[in-house]
Amino acid sequence: MDMLTPEEGRLALQVARKAIEHAVNRERYTPPALPPIFDEKRGVFVTIKRQGTLRGCIGLPYPIRPLGDAIVEAAVSAALEDPRFPAVSGRELSELELEVTVLTLPEPLTCPPAERPANVVIGKHGLIVSGMGTSGLLLPQVPVEYNWESREFLDHTCQKAGLNPDCWKRGDVNVLTFEGQIFEEQAV
Repeated sequence: MDMLTPEEGRLALQVARKAIEHAVNRERYTPPALPPIFDEKRGVFVTIKRQGTLRGCIGLPYPIRPLGDAIVEAAVSAALEDPRFPAVSGRELSELELEVTVLTLPEPLTCPPAERPANVVIGKHGLIVSGMGTSGLLLPQVPVEYNWESREFLDHTCQKAGLNPDCWKRGDVNVLTFEGQIFEEQAV
């Protein structure tokens, strides 16, 4: 997977912000012409924070849409449809800080369950835990923000899936890792 350049990362953030602004104002948004990398199918998450506190985070973990379209969809969903938060209002727009995380393709951890903690690299891997009809995902930056070690990261990803914290120890629960290229707006 090709990495985005810093300039392409800035464009990704601009697209996410414009998509949110237009959606909050109930206006249609059409992104400008973007470099070819935005035509590649990629997984992506858009995280919205307000005064450093999570305000919304939604994405597409798998590469099912071109990156440009996926950023718009994730940004609008994070602003208006994250079930944990009320929809972003127009008066909040100037206070929002955005983060766009472009994902690599998730890959299964192919080790025995007991060896999973040793194969999860904090600061590099994001996790998807799936099993028993549900799944949960945490981005690579989450365990760094909370100072978790790999077992805690696995436990919290299980909880995000609505499962018991130590479900990652089970053979019938799948754990996938992915990496993310993170672009953040600079605080003004």
